[in-house]
Amino acid sequence: MESATVPAAQPTPFDPTAPGAKGLKSNALGYVSNLVIAIASTAPAYSLAATLGFIVAVTGVGVHAPAVMIVSFIPILFVSVGYRYFNLADPDAGTTFAWVTRTFGPQLGWINGWAIFLADVIVMASLAVIASTYTFSLVSWHAAQHSNLAIIIGAVVWIALMTWICYRGIELSAEVQTVLLGIEIFTLTLFTVVALVKVYANHPAHAIHVSASWFNPFDMGWHALVPAVLLGIFIYWGWDSGVAVNEESRDRRRGPGKAAVVSTLLLLVIYVAVTAAAQAYHGPGFLSSPSNQNDVLNALGSTVFGSPLDKLLIIAVLTSASASTQTTILPTARTTLSMAKWGAIPSAFGRIHPRFLTPSFSTLLMGGLSTVWTVCLLAFNSNQDVLGDTISALGFSVCFYYGFTGLACPFYFRRELFRSWRYFLFAGVVPLVGGVMMGYVGVRAYSYYNVGANNYSHALLGIQTPILVGIGGLILGVILMFVSWPFYKGYFSRRPFEAVNPAVLTEDLVDEPRDAPITQVPS
Repeated sequence: MESATVPAAQPTPFDPTAPGAKGLKSNALGYVSNLVIAIASTAPAYSLAATLGFIVAVTGVGVHAPAVMIVSFIPILFVSVGYRYFNLADPDAGTTFAWVTRTFGPQLGWINGWAIFLADVIVMASLAVIASTYTFSLVSWHAAQHSNLAIIIGAVVWIALMTWICYRGIELSAEVQTVLLGIEIFTLTLFTVVALVKVYANHPAHAIHVSASWFNPFDMGWHALVPAVLLGIFIYWGWDSGVAVNEESRDRRRGPGKAAVVSTLLLLVIYVAVTAAAQAYHGPGFLSSPSNQNDVLNALGSTVFGSPLDKLLIIAVLTSASASTQTTILPTARTTLSMAKWGAIPSAFGRIHPRFLTPSFSTLLMGGLSTVWTVCLLAFNSNQDVLGDTISALGFSVCFYYGFTGLACPFYFRRELFRSWRYFLFAGVVPLVGGVMMGYVGVRAYSYYNVGANNYSHALLGIQTPILVGIGGLILGVILMFVSWPFYKGYFSRRPFEAVNPAVLTEDLVDEPRDAPITQVPS
């Protein structure tokens, strides 16, 4: 009798793009660390200090700044839900780059990876400058605080320090973030409580009582709401850093995605509470005055806390900016690491430190580019007008990659949307609406910043600085993508329109009953 030959099982080829296969240190972070990194990346104290005054100053906003915080939160929350479901299906450190590549193809995926990189490099200058300035302010070194050279040196030192921490390991980064964020949240909470107690107990001059109308966006005109929301989007931006460390997390499919959604909810509470307290204590006129709008928290500190406790707010903004400097390096290095592992950019970006298990080359390059960008901006524009406009410019990149994440989510889950009402709503409708809202904000941002009066610096060659840096930066990304195409044919030959593997979704239902299906879409 002739025996049948059974072919030997072929080993599964190693996939360097697979979650957990990029060489990063796995199971290093818990859920709390994911949440801390997500919140710290938004730099709540810095964002409020630098932006609240300008929101109040928008014509027609007035006392409705808390309403602006609420409206700005909606598209952020909707997109974060898309991040949650994408991370459940594909916990890749490249986040939007990987997800858009799978969904809409390598060309759009590459540009979205570039958009993340661009936004993070742009914001590093502002964060480092704030950290430098507040360091001098904390020690009352006023000469250095007003010296362009001293600010440059301080900014470079802060970038170098935070780059070193990111380079040394993810656990050290998370531990530093926990301390810095703890100081920041404690101070903001104390400020809110003390300010409101004084408003109702001591009745300081110019104080006004909190009113329900402050939180109602329908009491504002549409012409005021839209430009204010442009600023509000910036205040919330950054929470996705908690998802970028998914491959280093213990529950990488569910923990980082859940932290993304929860972080936006916590940020809403922080921003609305602090905004209402600051406004109640001294009124919107004080917040929007030209002498205070660049730093409303510091302006209020001496009266809310008094000396020497007013230093607490300086410490809060300092820790906020420095923490965000660190957490801006983290996701950028992991995005470029993922792009390298996918074969989209040079392999050097994919190097992992053998001891620290961090993206060594990507981390150091991010720190180096941020240093060059910061030095050039300050050296050639000591009054920091261009620096202010670059913060406006990064909104275009943020709306771009947040928007594409929201749009890609329902398409990637298209075969599962009718599996249950929850998938239909939270993997389909909610992210889609969030993506459309982000696209609308981006279009309106172009119209708003195309008016010279809405910017700090003068136009260059007839193009306003936010548009030149923001839109121009994205166009540069398109050019670089086409230049890269011939050198990375393996990546650019990937077929688009992948769909989620239904098997991975069972993890979402482990601890909860399956919903009754609506209709099953055929494969």
